[in-house]
Amino acid sequence: MSDRDIDTCDLQCIHEETVNKVRKALLSEETIMDLQNLYKVLGDGTRLSIMNALSLAEMCVCDVAAALGMSQSAVSHQLRVLKAARLVKYRREGKQVYYSLDDDHITQLLAVGLEHVRHQ
Repeated sequence: MSDRDIDTCDLQCIHEETVNKVRKALLSEETIMDLQNLYKVLGDGTRLSIMNALSLAEMCVCDVAAALGMSQSAVSHQLRVLKAARLVKYRREGKQVYYSLDDDHITQLLAVGLEHVRHQ
């Protein structure tokens, strides 16, 4: 049996109860767009590296740049993108600005993704 054989039903029928249940629970178009934008932000390796670093410690731009071997301007640019997507937050301490992941949801999002890619 090929994959093509299992991609379609041999018998054409609609399970109306299931279809109606799913239709009622489908996400709104706006929510789908928000989720799409989140995954676009997460789809960048540099941003994922920064988030990985911030999952380990609260850090200033200088520290993130040093840890990842990047320029401060490149890190700063990516942090602006992550902040706009509400994936990171910052706090000011004197002249220093420290970044961390926005909340536990972001930590869980990274952990679940990592668990998935490591799963065999």
